[in-house]
Amino acid sequence: MPVIDNSCIVIFGASGDLTHRMLIPALYHLYIDQKLPTSFAILGVSRSVYNDQTFRNKLITNMKSDKNIDNDLLNKFCEHLFYQAIDTSDVNDYKLLKERLALINADLQLNNNTLFYLATPPNLYSVIPQHLAAVGLNKETDGWKRLVVEKPFGCDLESAISLDSSLYRHFNEQQIYRIDHYLGKETVQNMLVLRFANSIFEPLWNSKYIDYIEVTGAEALGVEQRGGYYDGSGAMRDMLQNHLLQVIAMVAMEPPAVINAKSMRDEVVKVLQCLKPLSQSDLENNLVLGQYIQSHVRGKCLPAYREEKGVPHNSRTETYVGLKLFINNWRWDGVPFYLRTGKRLPTRVTEVVIHFKKTPHPVFSAAAPENKLIIRIQPDEGILLGFGLKQPGSGFETKEVAMDFHYSELQETELLTAYERLLLDLMKGDATLFARSDAVRACWDFVQPILDYKKQSFPLYGYASGTWGPIEAEKLLNQDKHQWRSPCKNLTDTDYCEL
Repeated sequence: MPVIDNSCIVIFGASGDLTHRMLIPALYHLYIDQKLPTSFAILGVSRSVYNDQTFRNKLITNMKSDKNIDNDLLNKFCEHLFYQAIDTSDVNDYKLLKERLALINADLQLNNNTLFYLATPPNLYSVIPQHLAAVGLNKETDGWKRLVVEKPFGCDLESAISLDSSLYRHFNEQQIYRIDHYLGKETVQNMLVLRFANSIFEPLWNSKYIDYIEVTGAEALGVEQRGGYYDGSGAMRDMLQNHLLQVIAMVAMEPPAVINAKSMRDEVVKVLQCLKPLSQSDLENNLVLGQYIQSHVRGKCLPAYREEKGVPHNSRTETYVGLKLFINNWRWDGVPFYLRTGKRLPTRVTEVVIHFKKTPHPVFSAAAPENKLIIRIQPDEGILLGFGLKQPGSGFETKEVAMDFHYSELQETELLTAYERLLLDLMKGDATLFARSDAVRACWDFVQPILDYKKQSFPLYGYASGTWGPIEAEKLLNQDKHQWRSPCKNLTDTDYCEL
């Protein structure tokens, strides 16, 4: 197991939502689980005017909203928190940051190992690395330096290439960690173990036995207070381009030669580079873009997307994407992958459904239920296998039954959250679950035709809030004699559910 070196975690954007909601709680839980190094520091950096103590007080107040917090442990954890106010766009202020880091390193003996986490708006992703390099904080002559970049990694192919070029001027690929919290989820990683460690699945994991695969990333909420940001992003950039394509890669990849960052990421890239390019015909027939409209659900009026705060009244930004794609390689030849993601759907759920082909035996094929394997990523994380058994009585009538496993049943094991797992890997220098440059580019290569198509006069379908999207998305599967699964909050509940 990699050694976790003493180090300082520098969080740019320390006064922002990501830091307070995700990063600090994740680091606190790693601390109380004794997973952090012997000596460490967390240095918050932003324009807001705090000192060490006021920064600590703010975080303590925020953390105490959790009733399970141990006040003594929280206070001890906060002794590792520091703060430095700078103007992140002013290169001269980085001298102050360098001086502060030198003091912290000397005091806590951190050996100048530094993790720079960009929890900032994307327009600073090029600025901060440039200014860090200007004062020599990118150099590894006196300890390792790592740069963490949150998604989005660009907004299209051209901007993604430009972002990489700007990062490479000051940091090398081995120093750059592109973080996608979806890959930190235990159930995403477990897909590899499920496939490659079990001989009952891997021989069937190909076009000979699999009929089709669906991937759902659904959210019950609308855009909330993020209307202005979301309207410039849409469901395509927000979810499909990064999260769902990465999930597809984990489902479809070949077994790596060894379990390490290079081998794993090599196989991920191979899948993404095998995605069949989308033709004009594919864009017109295999893509459904939708936008939620006003609806009444359980007596509550849910507004239309165009009525949300910060959204233009004539917006054509999609809040739903349905897509059929193919992977051009031997294993997956001819197997359709259906992806869907959207806001204001019936429930919050992310899952993969593997639909196996029906038995070819003429006696059983007509009436036998479809075999399917459901891999639930969130919530109610687990795995469900559906298959057919004979109904009691005369004849050979069959019915579907299921075997299921829930991660919550592992009471002796406390699962790390996605950010806890990824932060731990960052400190270890393990890049396995972080996107590599060529993988990001392959995703944008695939998605760029959709972005170009959206610049044309494309059809945008309305769907009532609280439903599973436009009727055209159902037709996308029905034309192939397939259908979407209607998941519920609970993995084993197969009834249709609503908000």
